[in-house]
Amino acid sequence: MSTIDEVKSRIDIVDLVSQTVQLRRSGKSYLGFCPFHSNTRTPAFVVFPESGTWRCFGQCNEGGDIFSFVMKKEGWDFAEALRFLADKAGVELKPPTPQEQAAQEEHENLRQILEDAVIFFRHQLLNTPQGQAARQYLLGRGLRDETLEAFGLGYAPQSWEALTSYFTSKGIAPRELLEAGLVSERESGGVYDRFRHRVMFPIRDERGRMAGFGARILNPEDMPKFLNSPQTALFDKGRLLYGLDRARRAIRAADQAVIVEGYLDVIALHQAGYENAVSPMGTALTEHHLRLLKRFSQRIVLALDPDAAGDQATLRGLEVARQAMDREAELSFDARGLLAQEARLQADIRVTTLPPGMDPDEVVNRDAAEWQRLVAEARPVVIHVMETLATGKNLDDPKVKSEIAAQVLPLIADVPNPIERDTYRQRLARLLRVSEDSLFAATRSTRAGRSGSRARSPVSAPRQGEKRTAVAQPGLLTSSTYAVEAHALGVLMRRPDLLYRVNRALHEHGLSSLSADDFQHVDHQAIIRLLSQSVDQDNAEPLNYVLNGLSLPMMEIADSLLAHTERLDPSDERVLADVLRAILDLRQRAVRQSMEYLRFLMEDAQEQGDLKATQYRQTMVQHTLIMQRLNKAMGYYTSRVVRAS
Repeated sequence: MSTIDEVKSRIDIVDLVSQTVQLRRSGKSYLGFCPFHSNTRTPAFVVFPESGTWRCFGQCNEGGDIFSFVMKKEGWDFAEALRFLADKAGVELKPPTPQEQAAQEEHENLRQILEDAVIFFRHQLLNTPQGQAARQYLLGRGLRDETLEAFGLGYAPQSWEALTSYFTSKGIAPRELLEAGLVSERESGGVYDRFRHRVMFPIRDERGRMAGFGARILNPEDMPKFLNSPQTALFDKGRLLYGLDRARRAIRAADQAVIVEGYLDVIALHQAGYENAVSPMGTALTEHHLRLLKRFSQRIVLALDPDAAGDQATLRGLEVARQAMDREAELSFDARGLLAQEARLQADIRVTTLPPGMDPDEVVNRDAAEWQRLVAEARPVVIHVMETLATGKNLDDPKVKSEIAAQVLPLIADVPNPIERDTYRQRLARLLRVSEDSLFAATRSTRAGRSGSRARSPVSAPRQGEKRTAVAQPGLLTSSTYAVEAHALGVLMRRPDLLYRVNRALHEHGLSSLSADDFQHVDHQAIIRLLSQSVDQDNAEPLNYVLNGLSLPMMEIADSLLAHTERLDPSDERVLADVLRAILDLRQRAVRQSMEYLRFLMEDAQEQGDLKATQYRQTMVQHTLIMQRLNKAMGYYTSRVVRAS
């Protein structure tokens, strides 16, 4: 993405123009009096949010984008307008490096290849016998031909080389098809078509540019049921929302975005007139997804089926996932994570539960008004959790009340707004038919337990006025996963030489080397890969190697990581111990999460008499051994921090 594109993506033209022009909504656009000529009778100035442009249909008869608006308003040239808007958007201006310039050109080439692939798959759907079977499947799901055309749906023929041959005849090399994610490599050499005998869903970014494909099977015996493009320079599921390019204006108009699971869910809802629906395409909902949506609305609804929304599994950890019958992967519901994102983004995130056994496309095809009612009844995350936990339970049983309160009160404590906290606590008291005083007592007991744990922590608190920059204090290991990852990466970016010592220390405790798998966030994974490469080359200083390998958007993330680790502790031993504690903490979190899910699977298998229960138990034993090693290593490096202090 170029610097200009980055600035455009971060600045909403309606917000920019509204600072000096009073606008009112008119259909898909906004109207106002032109600020560039005298006119108080007829609004002739129009802003088009979807395209990010404006135009005066009156005396000026001019138009343009955010840059031309600022240039005309302030009398600046383009360079001055760019500097102003880049500063406003928080984008660092620098000339593109030769590598970045080459990458931009390569990206445009890959997008054109993907656009040609859309045409190929559309032709196969409309003009081949196999394609007709795929079309009938889609029509049988309630979609209309005009909807198939609007979303560009197609069909990948049951062939290992049909698409490859098509592009070869156009002079496109296999290497380019591989980089676009359209083919896979054979072990024996050469390539073959990645998608075969599948319905094809073009996936575009929020600006409508091609990024990749999603593909659904037609033969029930094929696997996997859904197959996406692989990770490429253009395709990153953690940064894409299916349908957002078509949903932007509807989200803004409704001042609400609805997140559903599948491609067909999105398409069916758009067809029924509910065009504010998007999908994370089977992957976990990320904060980047929510930040994308917040550019258009602060009100976000997560539409879940009853299993994923909680039910019995909610009691097992407030984070569950099911293998969806018609989806590629899992959609996790993490109540605490959503609350944290809601607070950071200052958004309004709500949850609605679908009828048992039904997907959004089935609901809206059966009764469009029912979908509208479900979305309208969406509940705040805390209320959703407390009511889900209480459903079907004997609320006269004191132990049941205690169990529900024990899980909901920590969530309420995470809510930053004191009025909302009090409101949720009052609602929980009414639900459980207990006094608010008893809930306050339970909250104080929980806090006391936490304080006691901290008091017994072997890591000493910093003395007054003392700064131990970049050395973990106890609070670090209770921070969000993102914060712990960012801290570890920031230190390693400043001290790439520590990577060798980190890996050697991990090996000494019987643990594997640091890798991208230790990080959940895609941006962090990309940086740690570059860091690992930087210490294995000798053409540039490691930090310069990393920075030169980052795109412009990633540079901002890197700058933030470096800013938070500006002053390292002079003691190498303390810095090393600090990084190791952060990495060990990340691994402990991941293992605990896996063990929680395995425990759920094992108990469920035991209830069903499934022999897989033995397999799950064996895996649990392996996880327990790993956790013991992690705990031992954590204790060792925590004590080293104390001794060094």
